[in-house]
Amino acid sequence: MHLGNAFSALVAWASARSQGGRVILRIEDLDPRAQDPENARMLVDDLRWLGIDWDEGPVYQSDRTDVYLQQIDALAQKGITYPCFCTRSELHAATAPHASDGTYLYPGTCRDLSPREVAKRSRKRRPATRLMVPPGDDPRGTIGFEDLGYGLHEECLAQECGDFLIRRSDGIIAYQLAVVVDDCRMGVTEVVRGRDLLPSSARQIYLARLLGMTPPRYGHVPLLVAPDGRRLSKRDHDLSLQALRENNVSPKAVVGLLASYIGLAEGGEEIDAAEFERRFSWDAIRSHREDIQADASVLLPR
Repeated sequence: MHLGNAFSALVAWASARSQGGRVILRIEDLDPRAQDPENARMLVDDLRWLGIDWDEGPVYQSDRTDVYLQQIDALAQKGITYPCFCTRSELHAATAPHASDGTYLYPGTCRDLSPREVAKRSRKRRPATRLMVPPGDDPRGTIGFEDLGYGLHEECLAQECGDFLIRRSDGIIAYQLAVVVDDCRMGVTEVVRGRDLLPSSARQIYLARLLGMTPPRYGHVPLLVAPDGRRLSKRDHDLSLQALRENNVSPKAVVGLLASYIGLAEGGEEIDAAEFERRFSWDAIRSHREDIQADASVLLPR
């Protein structure tokens, strides 16, 4: 985990515990590249080291494919899914990404293909599965909700993303569908995550309603960025907890640093996760909505 992952996890945990809630640990490993038991073990170790506990899990999404396929079948029976043969490069050439999260507005290229054309293309390429969204003038396609961190958010699906993927062409279940099914089936009432996923919430609320499920509340938190403004990345091992632990940095120092970013601790103050939870309120997040420059070098030995 990098420092940004730790921040989101700590806020999610503190929000749940401060309300007397239960915490579920879910490992989102649908992509085979993420199915590394050692990475999952390290993530669990990092959470425990920070002082974060949970009441259920870990639950691995890679064990739940049949559950997701059942829901895709249910959507297909409603006549609101269709096979899509577009490649990523074709989508990139057809439209510019949405400014907020890099999502490409799908132009509906494959929406009205005839059964004959679908059969013909299927012989050359395995299709993805897309979910239809209502046209822009249909109120069912405009999703509004009150985010715990960023307030009122409203999105017209037809204008922001278009018909979106629920299963990739390689057969992997899309993130949007898997998390909706899991949240609803596991009784999740609150989801906390980085603000880069705020645009996903409207799609997830729409999906939950189609499946006859009650969506959770969403709370998004500011992103932690490197001192040069780059988003933190697992790939680059930016500000990883592993590196801090190897340098004998204490968990209290890390929690104190994260708390200081949203005004819950003084600079240099060390607190544990339980104290973070005692001090936590969503007002602190709402007062610090801008991305936060995170510099863990202040914790390293001089």
